[in-house]
Amino acid sequence: MRRLPLFPLPIVLFPGAVTSLHVFEPRYRRMLKDALDSDERFGIIFQDPDSSDDFHIEEGSVGTLVVIEKARPLSDGGSLILVRGDSRFTIVDGIESETPYHEALVEVYEDEGARERDALMNRRYDTLQRFNGVVRCLSGECGECPPFDVNRELAFQLAPAIQIDPVWQQSLLELRHEGDRLERLDAVLQAALDQQTEDVPAD
Repeated sequence: MRRLPLFPLPIVLFPGAVTSLHVFEPRYRRMLKDALDSDERFGIIFQDPDSSDDFHIEEGSVGTLVVIEKARPLSDGGSLILVRGDSRFTIVDGIESETPYHEALVEVYEDEGARERDALMNRRYDTLQRFNGVVRCLSGECGECPPFDVNRELAFQLAPAIQIDPVWQQSLLELRHEGDRLERLDAVLQAALDQQTEDVPAD
């Protein structure tokens, strides 16, 4: 377990993914300063943008631990930062502190069980083939598709490239088997391929 500053945002960041953030609220400026002064890490936790309620720390919520890779101060006191998703965490308990930002006691959120490597590799290749098929359909080109490493967890590599509702992305982040994550991606990719086939005019 560890104590972790939390940055509620209307986005889901997957492990390994990179994103840029504009930090402008005073409390999160303070969070950024504290993070840079310590281990350059904080947690991104999804906050539904359609909810009118203020953010509340909920036990069991899943987020992504991020590492600050670059930080550029702005003249107005804010900062532009580049962060990389490192691993998933789950909230164990909230922390009452004097900091103006949210903090929680968290632990690593790991996958459950193990899958046979050969079967999982086959699943990865099948999903990647579907993904490449969608890219080619949308681009109308036969060039090379973006490279992905099938020797590593594939679902979290592909997910950032799929523009879909963040609530759906959060549900994907919370799944604890890669096979289940690939199955969820397969359904979306296959639906996109089927739609492209339907849109092709008949001779």
